[in-house]
Amino acid sequence: MDNSALVYLKPNFVAEPLVQSWYAWAQLISPVSGALYLTKKNIPVMKSYMLSPKAHAAACRNPKMLGGPFIDYNGEKIEEITELYNQTIEKNPELFELAEAVSEVQKLLDNEAKGNALKELYEKIPECLQGYIELVYDLNDNPSIRFFESMFYESPFYKESMQSIQCYLLYDDDRPFVLSTPRIPQEGKILLDIPFKSGAIDNLYKMVRTPGSYQEIKDQLGIREEDDTLFRSFFTEEKPGAYEKVQGDGIRTRYFGHACILIETKDISILVDPVISHEYESDLDRLTYKDLPDEIDYVLITHNHQDHILIETVLQLRHKVKNFIVPKTSGRALQDPCLALMLRKIGFKNVMELDPLGNVEIPDGSITGLPFIGEHGDIDVACKLAYLVQLKGYKIMLLADSDNIDSKLYAHLHKIYGDVDTIFMGMECEGAPMSWLYGALRETPLEHKHDQKRRLNGSNFERGMGIIDQFNPKETYVYAMGAEPWIKYISSIQYTDESYAIVESNKLIDACNQKGIISKRLYGINELNVEKLEELS
Repeated sequence: MDNSALVYLKPNFVAEPLVQSWYAWAQLISPVSGALYLTKKNIPVMKSYMLSPKAHAAACRNPKMLGGPFIDYNGEKIEEITELYNQTIEKNPELFELAEAVSEVQKLLDNEAKGNALKELYEKIPECLQGYIELVYDLNDNPSIRFFESMFYESPFYKESMQSIQCYLLYDDDRPFVLSTPRIPQEGKILLDIPFKSGAIDNLYKMVRTPGSYQEIKDQLGIREEDDTLFRSFFTEEKPGAYEKVQGDGIRTRYFGHACILIETKDISILVDPVISHEYESDLDRLTYKDLPDEIDYVLITHNHQDHILIETVLQLRHKVKNFIVPKTSGRALQDPCLALMLRKIGFKNVMELDPLGNVEIPDGSITGLPFIGEHGDIDVACKLAYLVQLKGYKIMLLADSDNIDSKLYAHLHKIYGDVDTIFMGMECEGAPMSWLYGALRETPLEHKHDQKRRLNGSNFERGMGIIDQFNPKETYVYAMGAEPWIKYISSIQYTDESYAIVESNKLIDACNQKGIISKRLYGINELNVEKLEELS
């Protein structure tokens, strides 16, 4: 392959987005929550590894500890982790100052906001936070901090220089859990110091289907000459197969794993919660990036968890998506950053926000946002929506991790929208404790007994059947279980036949089948032809 050759990007190419060498997810990108995760989670994990590398190595070998705060370098790379630890502290003093200031203000409110006027407290706000927050009460005089998130993105606390991309080829599903292990220079991988908004990322991913100049993309990405041989190996002159378009007037619904569903007609394509496998040899069949349309009309995001909004995936799709639809939120709270704002800051120009019951008209139908309750450890989070997709007279309900903890919600929704044809229901009903995801944002740890009860759960059998009995679907599919091997690197889930989620979903599937409802738990590759519903109507 010479430099003037037109080449394609290989289908097993991976570009991991990083923030200060840690795998990027939405709350690590948002400035205030990112500062807290950096200082209260990432720094302590590195310090712990430096002190006890063998303990981390042992924990990473224990399947029961998968997903825990342990660095996965087999007790090695201590010098590299130490260097990263020191660089993080030296290069980001303002982020440590910000995290400490947030803590100070929270203590200030706890000690002095007792229903009295708050204006006297503004003089006690640390200087670095002055002008970026408002001190407020709710109607019951519980004090809190309102963050002006958009202003933080325009401040020294948002540093695009912290963003980078690590590139390599992936050959199997054995990808280590990524959220607890920082990325350090390794053989076979190239680190690109470019921000996520860079148009060069889009130009690179366009080459999956459209050949481009090797020399031009090399120059755009700033590839060093010493990395030329490795970078060249990421490309091929072999043309990929053509995308298989929908034929006829029906609806094709394809399952890509976990919570990712592609709904298509010959006129429109809708992709939900994209987390998608790369293409390589495997014993387990799956749909991959090559099975996506050349253009995607809508990407729907249900909520701001990394297995539903994966930055790695949406960066790869950015160039081909006409519209991203995300739940609307104000971005005023640490635990609830504005997803639309974050996406726009990292280069997405076509982001729409939807409220509960908000509606988008599409050819032959509509997309409606539905209220989504539960699954967030009882924390006040507004950035979550289920969706009702109506196409050609069919109604498809995508509930993601909604937990039916209040059946009256679904009774009200049924009065508005009536029965539906197909339900996709998440049943990961024994999720992680609240602190696993949100602990770094708290000022004080949650009591263990409460943490174990406040889990990130979807519906179990009883609550799931409550939804099914309400909407009378012809088909019900259990999904969003995190079971596929290519999902484990972000989900850390390993099921057995005795796992609570498997037992409960089996019960639901059996109950549905006894009622004459087509039902199964999705895994691997599934294509669901909605046209067959005509036989049941």
